[in-house]
Amino acid sequence: MPVKSDHWIIEMCRKHRMIEPFEETQVRRGISYGVSSYGYDISLADEFKILKTNDIDFIDPKQNNDHLFEDVRAESILIPAKSFILARTREYFRIPRNIITICPGKSTYARSGVVVNVTPFEPEWEGFATISLSNTAGVPVKVYANEGVAQLLFLEADQECLQSYKDKKGKYQAQKSITLSKSD
Repeated sequence: MPVKSDHWIIEMCRKHRMIEPFEETQVRRGISYGVSSYGYDISLADEFKILKTNDIDFIDPKQNNDHLFEDVRAESILIPAKSFILARTREYFRIPRNIITICPGKSTYARSGVVVNVTPFEPEWEGFATISLSNTAGVPVKVYANEGVAQLLFLEADQECLQSYKDKKGKYQAQKSITLSKSD
């Protein structure tokens, strides 16, 4: 599976609306986002979910945990020390059937102790991506909406998969907001 280049990404976005909104060049205001040499630097929306750590003993990913989070809209937000927040991408994605993605965090945040966790975008998944931002530092770290957070790499298979995320009716298909874990 070869990694796809900037030419391929631009072509796919023009033809198939694979990423919306789409920046054909790298925007270098603040933390960069947009097309890069072999990927696409995704950016954060201004919507966040902050864990209410004072009110809980544990998180059960198989239960409805909406009451454990506070919804916040802001241009920037502090991630508490040794905690995490949830966010979503500013971009909406439509992944082709023969593509899967991986998404490492950007070095600017990594150098501040922030670990960006985005699960792979499976073939024919679409939606806004929910992102977990973990602060490993002993002090709060600020993150910024409308700026880059991670780099999406596209891997193209030689053949289409037998069953895509859409075929499986995946539980996170077409999500429009920050989506907490769902049990089956």
